[in-house]
Amino acid sequence: MFVDQATIHVKGGAGGAGAMAFRREKGVPFGGPSGGDGGHGGDVVLAADSQLHTLLDYSYRQHYKAGRAGHGEGSNRHGADGEDLVLPVPLGTVVMDAETGERLGELLEAGELLVAARGGRGGRGNAAFATATHQAPRHWEPGEWGEERSLVLELKLIADVGLVGEPNAGKSTLLAAASAARPKVAAYPFTTLEPNLGVVQLSDARRFVVADIPGLIEGAHEGKGLGTQFLRHIERTRTLAMLIPIDAGEIQGAYELLRHELLSHDAALAGIPFCVLITKVDLVPVPREVELEAPDAWGVFQISSVTREGLPDALEALWARLAKEKDARDGGEEERFPELEEWTP
Repeated sequence: MFVDQATIHVKGGAGGAGAMAFRREKGVPFGGPSGGDGGHGGDVVLAADSQLHTLLDYSYRQHYKAGRAGHGEGSNRHGADGEDLVLPVPLGTVVMDAETGERLGELLEAGELLVAARGGRGGRGNAAFATATHQAPRHWEPGEWGEERSLVLELKLIADVGLVGEPNAGKSTLLAAASAARPKVAAYPFTTLEPNLGVVQLSDARRFVVADIPGLIEGAHEGKGLGTQFLRHIERTRTLAMLIPIDAGEIQGAYELLRHELLSHDAALAGIPFCVLITKVDLVPVPREVELEAPDAWGVFQISSVTREGLPDALEALWARLAKEKDARDGGEEERFPELEEWTP
């Protein structure tokens, strides 16, 4: 089951109390204070784990507490620190405070850590209060309580290519044909009820990750159909592929509907480059010239996921686009991506 949102309650461990003690040692008549400090409470830490792809575990259990610290003891023995509690989350998890809505951070790379609730500070023992004029202090400090808060975890999938389109546009069929993923494919709308990820493997060990987003209908940005439930997952894609079936009643209208729904959901999506894939060309016995005005698209391709007509060329073009963007971020090392000369958006 795919779960991309969860609310949990976390609490840092309590700090240990300081001790009040005095040295009782043979030959040392005035031993002085020897109460040790309490340990620090454990932290609740979120850790990005590349092996996870859902927040399902946090739908079963919502309360998490780090380890409590040990108290100080005599002979200047300090209490043990509390054990940290590490909670693994998928890459792309956004963490927010449930009460204030404050964005605490996001975990994008494997191994990245975010302290969600800090443990309490340990109290000082009476040995820490000794001075030249106050050599026998009898006071100590209790440990502090750990931080406690409710968190909203929101997963935004990290993928190279996001497939968007109306229901039955052929997104799941394309994902199954291009990768080892096996999403549900059927001849009725809303077959895909949750995002699916697949890895497209090309020659020379080239590969990229594709996300299949459930179908969009008119008014999706207002909550119709599956609404905005899964639109957040395209916010981190490097490029989009807008799928329009060739048997659609009005291809231009279908294209404009998709663009409208995406930009109505978040205007920032206008900055994500995209191409248009005209799908299901195997349904047309004679090759048909498609009339589509898409000036903002970096490419328009006609494909059939069933017969694979045009599919290899479209996948190569997607790889070239991704490579071009990566090349621009890395400082223009064009020799690393020779295929760019063949595919120029």
